[in-house]
Amino acid sequence: MTDAVAAVTPNPFKVGVTLKAAASFEAEWLTPTVYGATGDETAKRVVELVKALADNGVIDIVSLAAVKMRETHQPTAGKGGNNQPKTFSGGKVQTQQSSPAADGDSCQHGRTLREGNGKNGPWAAMFCSAPKGSQCDPLWRQKDGSFL
Repeated sequence: MTDAVAAVTPNPFKVGVTLKAAASFEAEWLTPTVYGATGDETAKRVVELVKALADNGVIDIVSLAAVKMRETHQPTAGKGGNNQPKTFSGGKVQTQQSSPAADGDSCQHGRTLREGNGKNGPWAAMFCSAPKGSQCDPLWRQKDGSFL
């Protein structure tokens, strides 16, 4: 196949890659997309792209640019003046923020505090930031405000 034909032939495989600097929503994200004619070709191209991004300093420069933006620009408040990222679960709003682990917590992945209002009233828990399937058990807010 010539290069001209390859350039106009659509590739049936597409992989979107998200490289996050941390588990929180505030962390820097790089989201390149890789195309290939076969699954193997696409996978090899993903590896090649991530290596090239690192070797050419793209990951470092994006991280430095994000730090500079945070230092020099203040975010504008959304509705209600709350800048916290939102997720929706069962129609209830949950505010997410990075939170340190509770005393005696054995989770080494870091935790995210989530709060909401359910049918039984307000709730809060600190969830493990590891990928699904390898997460530690959540720590639920107790009546005294501690997490267990």
